[in-house]
Amino acid sequence: MLLVVDVGNTNTVLGLYEGATLLHSWRLTTERQRTTDEYGILCRNLFELAGVASSAITAIAIASVVPPLNHTLWRMSIVYFDVEPLFIDPVTNAGMPVRYTPPSDVGADRIVNGVAAFARYGGPCVIVDFGTATTFDAISRDGEYLGGVICPGVRVSAEALFARAARLPRVEIAKPESVVGTSTVGSIQSGLYYGYAGLVDGILRRMLDELGEGTRVIATGGLASLFGKASELIEVVDGDLTLEGLRLIYERNAG
Repeated sequence: MLLVVDVGNTNTVLGLYEGATLLHSWRLTTERQRTTDEYGILCRNLFELAGVASSAITAIAIASVVPPLNHTLWRMSIVYFDVEPLFIDPVTNAGMPVRYTPPSDVGADRIVNGVAAFARYGGPCVIVDFGTATTFDAISRDGEYLGGVICPGVRVSAEALFARAARLPRVEIAKPESVVGTSTVGSIQSGLYYGYAGLVDGILRRMLDELGEGTRVIATGGLASLFGKASELIEVVDGDLTLEGLRLIYERNAG
């Protein structure tokens, strides 16, 4: 079995593949202070609950945007699974040409998403990843990573609002009953939901103008299902896109 690990600034997502089939996935909080043993025991407990023996893990692929955790996860792979992990490098082993300056500045997760989106939906396409930051990534008709846009994620924006406005309460990020809020909570929810949906579609319209007719838009990430419904331009919500990209890149390197 292949264990794939997507390490983001806020969440870490694990997936278990048997061939091309995703059998299980888990979303955890990214904790920079976790030790090798903590990660190893956590993974083993999750696998046990899923009825999977740790000895069944024969390969591991990792995309990380949190460098302090890379050595921890490398040691976990060696100590707990006796596997040398493949860390995704957007320049050397992802198999997608990068038209970015410098190419090494692109986050591994963005290239992984691009590889999966191009394989599943073709090009040109744009991937919107709703994470700590919301990223927009453009893939050409020929499968090249062209570049994109980086915005503060909606949760980051909300926390900044709550931190700077003492009288505003923290609220759930959700679709409100109406655009015109009839309470403070409703007003904040409306601003976060419709304001962010407007930001997403405004950027997408400009990207689609540049990329041309036939460009598809795919959303992924923790809040993709929520804002995928709010957007007029997102066609597909694919929650497993990053995991699928990790599997594809591992197979290209293993073959």
